[in-house]
Amino acid sequence: MIAAEPTHGSGRTMHIERIEHVQLAMPPGGEARAREFYGRALGIPEVPKPPHLASRGGCWFERGELKIHLGVDPDFRPARKAHAALLVRDLRTLATTLGSLGYAPREEQPLQGYLRVYVDDPFGNRLELLERSAQGAGVDARGAAAGSR
Repeated sequence: MIAAEPTHGSGRTMHIERIEHVQLAMPPGGEARAREFYGRALGIPEVPKPPHLASRGGCWFERGELKIHLGVDPDFRPARKAHAALLVRDLRTLATTLGSLGYAPREEQPLQGYLRVYVDDPFGNRLELLERSAQGAGVDARGAAAGSR
């Protein structure tokens, strides 16, 4: 499939460069649980929201180009299929840490070239945690080759 270069009314070619941040929803009053999970368990520092947005509730977690914003949705429903995928280092240690804090990482289908697990945040939003595998084959968080259970 060949994608055409989109143009704006000015005739200039435009393109999407990258994702600037991911926003996930949470229920009202969930800030403490968000800080526990995203800040403590995942180790992503919280940053202050701009004053004009802070009154809406929620929290922002950022480190360099990694930006996850949690926004309050009064009619909250967790994202159980849609998800953010986070590239991590030392997935085994992170999965163990998450498990010890009560967040149960789960393995699903292997993905070629990655170790990976899924975990739900405290609100039920699904997150995929990936680490590139030197082995090239799909492997689980224990490092076992796909299908070797």
